[in-house]
Amino acid sequence: MTDTVVDISGYVYEDGELNESHQYLIPTLLSVLAELSLEPKDRRVFELGCGNGAVAAVLTQKGYHTTGVDVSTQGLEQARRRYPYLLLRPGSAYDRLADTYGRFPVVISLEVVEHLYAPRTFAKTLYDLLEPSGTAIVSTPYHGYWKNVALALTGRLDAHFTALWDHGHIKFWSVRTLTALLLEAGFRDIAIVRAGRIPVLAKSMIAVARKP
Repeated sequence: MTDTVVDISGYVYEDGELNESHQYLIPTLLSVLAELSLEPKDRRVFELGCGNGAVAAVLTQKGYHTTGVDVSTQGLEQARRRYPYLLLRPGSAYDRLADTYGRFPVVISLEVVEHLYAPRTFAKTLYDLLEPSGTAIVSTPYHGYWKNVALALTGRLDAHFTALWDHGHIKFWSVRTLTALLLEAGFRDIAIVRAGRIPVLAKSMIAVARKP
C-alpha cells in the first residue's frame, strides 16, 4: 500500500483572474457596498477567504483598502504573483483573526461558508472581525424549493450535490438556515439579496448583516 500525501489547503488556482461566479457576485457586492455610504476613512474591508486575490484587486481599484486571508496556498501564490501590492495572508475562519488584524467596518466572505465543517465558528469569526455597527456580507449558493425541484426535474442533482469534488460544498444553505446562523452569532438587520438568474432560480444569495 502506497502512502499518499493529500494537500488539504484548499482549491488549486491556475491563475489570478476572476471566475465565472464573479460575473454576478461582484456587481451585487459593489451595489451593497455603495448602499452603505461609507466615509473614506471607513472604506476598510476584510475578506475572509480571499482565494487568488481577484476580488480584493477589484475592491482596491474601487477605492477600498482590503486585507484578506485564505487557506489555499495555491491561491495565495497566484495572488502574490498577480497582485503583489495586496495584503493577503494565510489564515482561516478557525483562527483568531481579530487578534491579528483588528476590526473593520466591513467584512466580506464570498462562497466560503458552504465549504466549512464548523459554520458557527465562521460566523463568530465574522462577528469578531467587525467594528460595532459594522456590516458582514456573506455569499453562498442559493437553495430553495423551486430551484431544488428544477434541479431534480432536469437531472442535475448529482452534479449539483456531487460528493466527488475535493474541497467542495459540504453545507447547502437556504435563506432560513443562513439567516438563523447569523442571528445566532449576534447579527441583526439581516437582508438577503439573490444574484444570478431570476430570484427563484438564483445561483447565489448574499446576506447583508449588521453587528449591533
